[in-house]
Amino acid sequence: MTESMHVLACAHGTDDPDGRRAVDRLRAEVADVCRRRGIDARVHEAYVDVQEPALEDVLASLPAGEPAVVLPLLLSTGYHTRVDIHRAIRSRPGTVAAAPLGPDRRLAAVLAERLAQAGLGDGDEVILASAGTRVARGVEEVLEMAARLGEEIGRPVTAAFGSAAEPNVRDAVRDARAQGAPRVVIASYLLAPGFFHTLLTRAGADVVTGPLLPSRLVAECAVDRLEAALHPASHEDS
Repeated sequence: MTESMHVLACAHGTDDPDGRRAVDRLRAEVADVCRRRGIDARVHEAYVDVQEPALEDVLASLPAGEPAVVLPLLLSTGYHTRVDIHRAIRSRPGTVAAAPLGPDRRLAAVLAERLAQAGLGDGDEVILASAGTRVARGVEEVLEMAARLGEEIGRPVTAAFGSAAEPNVRDAVRDARAQGAPRVVIASYLLAPGFFHTLLTRAGADVVTGPLLPSRLVAECAVDRLEAALHPASHEDS
């Protein structure tokens, strides 16, 4: 059993009721995986945008001197990890941050499952669609996920973005059609329903897969990131 700690399972936040329920379920699954692995963690709800309670407010409410880890329920490096979360952990001594959930082979497996559920055909062009970021590392992580998904499904996968980075999802769909793709399928590299998933449904593809949640594998990825933050020297990359 590890030392008791506070784990702030920090999501972006959404106005979409289904998205909120999906993230609430993920947070509960994270707590369950922690229990099963012998991690003594009090898992707290927190957000960097849209919803309350705000991450900085939750951190400020914790008893002084007790260890805390911010666990991003976010798929890639971006503004929220580089700025919001970094600023929050600096505001409280004894607080560290774990890495985002991706890239990870298990997320690629979930994406491949969603494509199969959507009826992926042999000639379909697949676009992995992320929300997007201006942070170069975050863009590289999405490109890596596209490569991992390509390995899972045995064909090339194009990465595209809902905002902030290129190519834009709508442009990627248009380009795939111009190159003669009989069908264009968007693999939604998003955790849950919300603003960006709605954008994907309007990008002109023939099919848009469901988001990653619900999936127990996402919670397993999250707790791996938590353990890596606690024991970085002994952790192997996924």
